[in-house]
Amino acid sequence: MSRLVLVLGDQLSHDLSALRAADKSRDVVVMAEVMDEGTYVPHHPKKIALVLSAMRHFADELRAEGWQVAYTRLDDPEASRSVVGELMRRGQAHGTTQVVATQPGEWRLIEALDAAPLSVTQLPDDRFICSLDEFDRWAEGRKELRMEYFYREMRRKTGYLMEEGKPAGGKWNYDHDNRKPAQADMLRARPMRFAPDAITEDVLDLVAERFGDHFGDLRPFWFAVTRAEARRALAHFARELLPGFGDFQDAMLSGDRFLHHSVLSPYLNIGLLSPVDICERVIEEWKEGRIPLNAAEGYVRQVIGWREYMRGIYFREGPDYAQRNVLGHRRGLPAMYWGGETRMNCVSQAVEQTKEEAYAHHIQRLMVTGNFALLAGIDPAQVHAWYLAVYADAFEWVEAPNVIGMSQFADGGIVASKPYVSSGNYISKMSDYCNACAYSVKERTGDRACPFNLLYWDFVIRHRDRLGRNPRMGPVYRTWDRMDAARQKAVRDGAAAVLARLDAGETV
Repeated sequence: MSRLVLVLGDQLSHDLSALRAADKSRDVVVMAEVMDEGTYVPHHPKKIALVLSAMRHFADELRAEGWQVAYTRLDDPEASRSVVGELMRRGQAHGTTQVVATQPGEWRLIEALDAAPLSVTQLPDDRFICSLDEFDRWAEGRKELRMEYFYREMRRKTGYLMEEGKPAGGKWNYDHDNRKPAQADMLRARPMRFAPDAITEDVLDLVAERFGDHFGDLRPFWFAVTRAEARRALAHFARELLPGFGDFQDAMLSGDRFLHHSVLSPYLNIGLLSPVDICERVIEEWKEGRIPLNAAEGYVRQVIGWREYMRGIYFREGPDYAQRNVLGHRRGLPAMYWGGETRMNCVSQAVEQTKEEAYAHHIQRLMVTGNFALLAGIDPAQVHAWYLAVYADAFEWVEAPNVIGMSQFADGGIVASKPYVSSGNYISKMSDYCNACAYSVKERTGDRACPFNLLYWDFVIRHRDRLGRNPRMGPVYRTWDRMDAARQKAVRDGAAAVLARLDAGETV
């Protein structure tokens, strides 16, 4: 009997475990564009177009390799709305109830496949450096699951940037060297762009028709949609942008949305590139003396450290992780996250860039939009849903722990040892956003005071019962306690005014 081999839109890898377990001579690959996957959150049109175009190109590659592919397009009149619905339809057509799948990256789909009236075998997704079992063994018995220590284990396992069993250069982490503000540079390269081919143009027309009401600009569309294109983008990044990545990875500039960032994460997260592809190329550049060690280490850490760690946390913590809210934040997500008016230039810049590119780099996400949401007490489930919707590289296994744990501290400290919050000073130091803002980052109280300055203190005082025992927060509370009572009142009153305007739907 033939079997169905499910390949999802973020599993576009020729070495996928489900494909390796299948028999090309008799099994049928099932790939399906379904409305439920485009609408369970209102995904950015660019993200939908990337996934659909990459799926169509991948299906053609499989056919060229001799696979039988049952492919359902979104506009197929017989298409069902869900992945399980398509499996059932294809099973009836091919006379089988047997399905081989690689485990999805979201509990939502794992549970849907488990509940399907079919015999579904879910194989481990082994396109990662660390298996889920290996992560659990590392985590077992530890009081704190800190990424830094996990990262060191991954360095030892892979041998990446290791010399005779020790970290290259004598240090595990060069993050201290990676916090330089950037200057405008008209000659700085940009991530590689690709002109849409006929397949992609068809997809763009379809996405415009079906998802035109979603937040985000569909065109211009320039993402890679094949492995060959993604590898070209990797080579371009390694040659042109990687040398400065370490120094400026945390910087933000109004006139330069990408700086030295690679924009490879969308390709990595849908399977067009692998962690090994990227890390080996980065390390090759370092070994050849073309990039400094802090650039190589900073990038490798993101791939085999943060990315792998986030996946381990997501699956270890279970299906309820994305709903956690230990700080009890309930405020609704402000309209400015969907392009509504705001007087805060940093938020405006990050959201406008997100709308147009389906991309913002990690500091824009963490220290601008994420920082404001945490300080303002926004419901973390709404913050999570927004990040999952608007970024081309956002898939729940990696996005949820970054938002729920790292950004919003909603898991109570599983991921982060303290909340990642700051006043406007950090944004001013790492960007040029404050220069053109209606607020003054230098003013701590009053109507022109930067809302980050007001909300920062309001947040730490609101949560003193929980955070006051955190040794990393001790200096913050000692600073507050040294303030005179009049200034403390002015800060709290100013924060209350900002939050009242948010609650009233007024512009902040």
